[in-house]
Amino acid sequence: MITLRRVSKSFGAQALLEDASLQINQGDRFALVGPNGAGKSTLFKMLLGSEEPDAGEISLRRGATVGYLPQENAPSCERSVLAQTLGELEGGGRLEARAKAVLTGLGFEPSGFERPVSSLSGGWAMRVALAKLLLRQPDLLLLDEPTNHLDIDSLFWFQRYLQGYPGAVFLISHDRSFINAVCRAIVSVQDRALKVYRGDYEFFLRERQAERERLEAAWRQQQSEIARMQEFIDRNRSRAATANRAQSMIKRLERLEKIVLPAQAKTVSMRFPQPARTGVRVLALKNAAKAYGATRVYDGVDFELERGWRAALVGHNGAGKSTLLKLLAGIIPLDGGERVVGLDVRVGYFSQHRHGQFAAGRTVLEEARDTGRMNPDLLVRTVLGTFLFSGDSVHKKVEVLSGGEKSRLALAKLLLDPPNVLLLDEPTTHLDMASVESLIAALREFEGTICCISHDLYFLDALADHVVHVEGGRLTLYPGNYEYFKRRQSQWREENPSACDPPAAQEPAACDPPKPPALNAKQRSRRRARLEEELLRLYERLEALSARLSDPALYEDFAKARQAGAEVEQAQAAIQAKEAELEALGKA
Repeated sequence: MITLRRVSKSFGAQALLEDASLQINQGDRFALVGPNGAGKSTLFKMLLGSEEPDAGEISLRRGATVGYLPQENAPSCERSVLAQTLGELEGGGRLEARAKAVLTGLGFEPSGFERPVSSLSGGWAMRVALAKLLLRQPDLLLLDEPTNHLDIDSLFWFQRYLQGYPGAVFLISHDRSFINAVCRAIVSVQDRALKVYRGDYEFFLRERQAERERLEAAWRQQQSEIARMQEFIDRNRSRAATANRAQSMIKRLERLEKIVLPAQAKTVSMRFPQPARTGVRVLALKNAAKAYGATRVYDGVDFELERGWRAALVGHNGAGKSTLLKLLAGIIPLDGGERVVGLDVRVGYFSQHRHGQFAAGRTVLEEARDTGRMNPDLLVRTVLGTFLFSGDSVHKKVEVLSGGEKSRLALAKLLLDPPNVLLLDEPTTHLDMASVESLIAALREFEGTICCISHDLYFLDALADHVVHVEGGRLTLYPGNYEYFKRRQSQWREENPSACDPPAAQEPAACDPPKPPALNAKQRSRRRARLEEELLRLYERLEALSARLSDPALYEDFAKARQAGAEVEQAQAAIQAKEAELEALGKA
């Protein structure tokens, strides 16, 4: 579909690509990875034709269409959400039904279809731009961080949609779980070339590490050989009897193709200072009420956050997760009830919206100094340096920072005024994968209390030890990690297939993985065979459902499309349960 042949691209003295080649075919699912500044966005621009390569050729199959979703800055207009999604396309009622199905999957309620796009936040406007793109079904989708503005429910829908998408998908994302769910290969921008790894992100990491170890071993061997040759030259070049041999060795050394180790990419290095100990009850809301105009979000809700928890707030978009976090932080006032702050609690709040968070006109250094603490400049500059703000970059104005730079600056400010309770709203948005890994490592070592919202499933899986499900103004506490929460949800749906959502409860009973009954060897063998047969049927059903989701005719009725998506989730949950039972049976 699209071919890059020996493409080179530089900006000034910096070479991004040299003789880089890549082939993208119909149905390919590629994730583009590489350190910041490696040229990922530039490559997308060249594929779109808005940038020209310095050398080489980029060819697109005749008649093929390319669609692009940028990270931010979706266009705003006075047209309604539905009208903007439909654009200038023709197709009558069928197309409108498909547009409504896509919008519903991305989290819009039918009542919001007629809202003007200009009234939406930037994140919701990006969802409209994504819906418009998906409705057109271009042959190649170029997606730059497409999950940044999605909640978990719309993220799962989007994953399923891309899994059945008939065209090719080429995306940039920091979400490892999303990449693994959608993509079949990783395209790495490394050493000014493009290298394809056929597998998931973990396979790519293993292969890249093995390649570096082999290269380092070859470099060490060559360095040893160079030292031996140089020693021979030094020992023999001044002796008449061996001077010719020394000259021959010099020529061999000059002709030797030197192995060059690629520079290690700079990564964020963060460590939260270990905080002062708080009381057992850190933050609490008692009989809390909050409304926005006529929309009542909470009415008489009780919630307590305890010392040492790493709690994750999950739920449908608009359920009130960010509102709950702001109420806990004291950022917005309660309409009724009480907010109780525990003994010796110092709260640090990280907002997903950086607009207005930094004072316009300030430099990075000036903003970092403004934390309410008299930090010495050496400390401020040291912390900024660990977040990749070094040299002249500390004098950049905050308004020109990229999304990732703003996120790093906000995290740096938390370290410069260390709290013992961290309330984090989408902390991984705009961070690259190395920064996400560093953040996870720092939060794991943090001995204070954490409450966070994130659509990054890898981040949640790695961090959360409590999950709070926010739905319909009610809070359901799941005292376990994110896997435990998903298992409880799946079990409830299996037991109640006709219901929409699990009911809320303040403290669900403990739930362990399914354990097989005490069986002898023959019974275990029969049970294993039966489970494997059931799994085969479930996989066949999942394949059929996925094929159904890729059929455009399905989206003529968005209620049916939504039901098909729910059936996929049920099949996936059943597969997970059967596989867990099979694994437990093998350990019995």
